[in-house]
Order: sequence, then structure tokens, then C-alpha cells
Amino acid sequence: MADALYLSLWYPNLRLAALADKLTAVLGSFAGHGGEPRVYAATVWPVNWSESPVFQRVYGHGDRGAELQAAVEEALELLHEDYAYEFQIGWSLWELEAAAEGFDPRWERRQRLVRVTGFGPLFDEGAYEQDGHIRIDFGSDGPFLEEDVDLDEVGARHVEENVRQLVELTAAVEKGSGATARLLWSELGESLAQRLAARMGMGN
Repeated sequence: MADALYLSLWYPNLRLAALADKLTAVLGSFAGHGGEPRVYAATVWPVNWSESPVFQRVYGHGDRGAELQAAVEEALELLHEDYAYEFQIGWSLWELEAAAEGFDPRWERRQRLVRVTGFGPLFDEGAYEQDGHIRIDFGSDGPFLEEDVDLDEVGARHVEENVRQLVELTAAVEKGSGATARLLWSELGESLAQRLAARMGMGN
């Protein structure tokens, strides 16, 4: 069963004024690992997730997207300890496209929007303690497992490429932003590594 996948990052003694630099570094890591070099959209949430955004802007894909630092600076002009700052950025993975009747499904690199959120220390009653100073929401973990598909050699290779891209991005994000702790986790609490090991074992 598909699950939502997240990466949480923590920084020692992070001051709110330094959050912009950390967010820019995290977003900047995507371009070298299957992601776009520009931001698709930015949203600023006050107090908690149930409130309406105080800022929201959709820039667009590709060349229409906002330059990273400019998008971060624009959103963080509203710098408050109880705000969260969410940015969407394109990230491409191999995914199995459903085929029309009589045709075999085929693998394609498809773009998904990943959410990168920086938390003020008082947002949602200190959610950063559990979710990280910065949290990346990768969306469904389906492309890393494809549990509903009988993987052939080609399929196994594409899933392996997706996993390698995830691992390399995670390492780049940690190093580039200076995170001292990171946690890759899922909404249902299941270990991606364990599910992946079982999945690859079944595929061999």
C-alpha cells in the first residue's frame, strides 16, 4: 500500500533569521538530483495548518518558475515565529504509466511537485520538534516500491534509479544545508528501507 514519504531536517540552535539560508540550500540541492532549479509556488501559513494562508503565489513550471533565493526572500518578508513557509518544486522520477487496453504499460520520467516547508519555532505548537526545522514532503512512496507491479528487469532498474536518486538527494540536502540530524519517515510509520529490501528480494 502506498504511503506518504517525508524527510525531516534539524539544525542546532537555529535562529529564525537563518531559516531563509537553510531553505535556499535545501531547494538548491534538487537541481542536481532530478529536480528543477526554480520554485513552482510558495505559501505562508500562520499559526497552524487550519488557518488560511497569509501569502500564496504560483510562479509556474520551468523557466516561469521563481529563482530560489528570490522566492524564499519574498515569502520570508513575513517573518514570524508562528509561521510556516512552504515551497513547491518539481522533481522527476520513473513511474509506470497505465496503458490503453491491448498495450503494455510503459515507464516514463514524470514530474511531481515536492513540498519543502520551513517551520517557525512556534508554528502549530512547536511542530518542528517532531517534523524538523525543515520538512520535505515527497508525496507517495509508490515510485520507490511499485508494490502493485510484477517487476521485470527494466522495472527493477527504474525503481532502483528512483531509490538511488532519493538517497543521493537526501545526502546532498543534509550536507548542503548543514543539517545535524535527519529522518526519512512515512505517514504510516513503516520503514521504507525494510519494505524496499523485501520488495527487491521478491523481485530477484
